[in-house]
This record gives sequence, C-alpha cells and structure tokens, in this order.
Amino acid sequence: MDVTSAPSLLSELAGRSVFVTGHTGFKGSWLTIWLSQLGAKVSGYSLAAPTSPSNFEASGVRELLASHVEADIRDAARLHESIEAADPEVIFHLAAQPLVRESYQIPHETMEVNFMGTCNVLESVRRRNKPCVLVVITSDKCYENRERLWGYREDEAMGGHDPYSASKGAAELLVASYRRSFFPAHRVAEHGIKVASARAGNVIGGGDWAKDRIVPDIVSHLTTNRPVPVRSPRSVRPWQHVLEPLGGYLTLAAKMLASDEPTLCDGWNFGPNQDGNATVRELVEQFCETWGSGTWQDLSNPNQPHEACLLRLSIEKAIAQLGWRPAWNFQQTIEHTAAWYREFAEAKGASMRDACLRDIAAYSRAMQPATGRGLQTQSGRVSKAA
Repeated sequence: MDVTSAPSLLSELAGRSVFVTGHTGFKGSWLTIWLSQLGAKVSGYSLAAPTSPSNFEASGVRELLASHVEADIRDAARLHESIEAADPEVIFHLAAQPLVRESYQIPHETMEVNFMGTCNVLESVRRRNKPCVLVVITSDKCYENRERLWGYREDEAMGGHDPYSASKGAAELLVASYRRSFFPAHRVAEHGIKVASARAGNVIGGGDWAKDRIVPDIVSHLTTNRPVPVRSPRSVRPWQHVLEPLGGYLTLAAKMLASDEPTLCDGWNFGPNQDGNATVRELVEQFCETWGSGTWQDLSNPNQPHEACLLRLSIEKAIAQLGWRPAWNFQQTIEHTAAWYREFAEAKGASMRDACLRDIAAYSRAMQPATGRGLQTQSGRVSKAA
C-alpha cells in the first residue's frame, strides 16, 4: 500500500461534505476545527455541549459549521433526515456516552446511545445507499482486557467488564456485521460505501471539562491551589494528545476517499508510542511539574467501581498500512495541554480558536509518514512498513 505523507494526504478532505456526530464534545469540537481548517464543509449532529465551559463554546465552533443540528443520536428519523440534508461524502461518528464511571450509573442509556446510536448511523448509510466513507469511533476499551503487558491488536477479541466497555465492544461487532452483510469490502468498488472503525487510547488536551477525567481534575485543582485527588495512581493508560487520534481518523478517511483498497475497511488502533504508556501518577506529577506547582493525594478506594489497571494498544498496523504514527511524545502532550488551559484562564472569555489552530498547525508540522525501515513499536515488536 502506498504510504503518502500524512499532511499532504489530508488535502483530500478539502471541499468535501463531512458529517460529524458528537461535534459539540471534546474530540468532536477539535475534529470540526481541523476539518474546517482543511477546507471541508462540516455539518454537525449532537446534543448541546455536554459541559460548561466547553471547547465547542470557547472556540466558537458553531460559526464554522454549514449546519448544526442539536438532537439525540437515538432519534433515528431525525438523524437520517439530517444526513440526507447534508449529503456527506464522509461521516465521522463520535456521538457517545463516553464515561466509564457514568456507565455504572446509567447502563441502559449507555447501551442505547453507544450501540443503538451506532446502529442508527449504519442504518442511515444503508438506507441512503450512496457512496461515502464512514469512520465509526469506538474506544481502546472495546477489547476483552486481560491486563497483559503487550498491546492489543485489531484482530483480538472484543469484550468489556463495565457497561461502557461492553457497549463499545458491541458497537465494533455491529460495525463488522453491517460491513459484511451490506457493504462487503471486497466489493467496495461496486457499492462505494467504505466503513471502518477507530479505537484510541486515553485522550487529553485543552478544552476537556468532563467529570471523572484526570486532566480536568488536575486543572481545576491546580488553578485553585488544592491537591489533585487521584483515585487510581498505579493504573497504566495509553495517554495521547487529542490531535493524535484525530490525525489518525483524518488520515484513514483521506486514504479511503483516495482508494478502493478493501483492507482499509477494517478496525484501526491509534495509540501513543511507548513513552505514552504511563501511570496516572506519572501523568499527574509531570503535569504539576510542567504547570510549575501543585501536589496530589492518593484517594484509592478498593470498593470503587472496577476500571482496568493496565491497557495498551498495538499501533503497528496503522504505522505500516496508513503511514500514520504518533507525532508528540508524553512531555509534548502535557506541555501543549497545560499551555492551552493556562491561555484559557488568562483569556477571560476570549475565543480559544486561535489556540486550537496553533496546536493543529504545530501538530501538522510534526506529522511524519512511516518509513520502510524497521519500526520499534510500543509492544516491543518490530514491523516493516508496507
């Protein structure tokens, strides 16, 4: 497979009609800004911004949209009507109930939103029956996590201990079922409907204010001179800046637009390099050091809801077949995140869009295509680019 420079490849999205579900959320708002910067015509479908403040409001994302529909992903009729009106060439499905701990409180709603919401998107694409690229965003937690040391590969079993993880594993199975039943990859040149899924690790970056997420907790406590509460300091996560997986999603979509290669219609992992696999404690301590002040306190509770202690992703496939690879290391990820929140605190209500665009420009410059030589990956194995 041809490995094209990622920044130049993304120009494939210029002038395209792109439909984004969940565009008011943390990742969705960043994706919308980036797509707009690339020259895409973006239509959004989502509930209202899930937090206040939010990056959607702080960066004036609504002003960038060709259309903005506030509606529930479970409303199949409204969703289909909105997709028909937008007539997209590309769909990014991000709308979700995104929180593990919240899923223990609202398991039924989590399943409805994450599974049936995904089904509604797939069904709309099937009913519409027009060529398009669909990238369904799930989670690294879709895998049956056995707390092992090496990263999970895309062909491993789906699973999930908690309702959130189970809903994402189920969504992956649903995507695979629709692809096999209605949009077979080996016949993509005939029907033109290209469906892939993307699984990313723990994403951080400016503009996230969701509850039960570590970076919003860090920032809220550092800005008020309080110790940061940490409930799982020894848990290992694949930390990455929000632009890392978004760069992966965009690269994948651009490749699918440019090619009828059947192997693109599959599941893809987008995670960090080895240094991004760090404990929660290491993240907090590095953030405090970068911020210039702050302490933390261990609030571990053996009776708290189960969350995985060890989770890593294998990214060999994306490196070898997409030419995508992580661009920022752990320290750069924290530096850009901390700088964004500092600027927000000093902006006093001014737009943060320029801050997002600066990060996007810096990240785009750092994006490098994978080379043909052996690549050391975060699972400790070596693979060769195709």
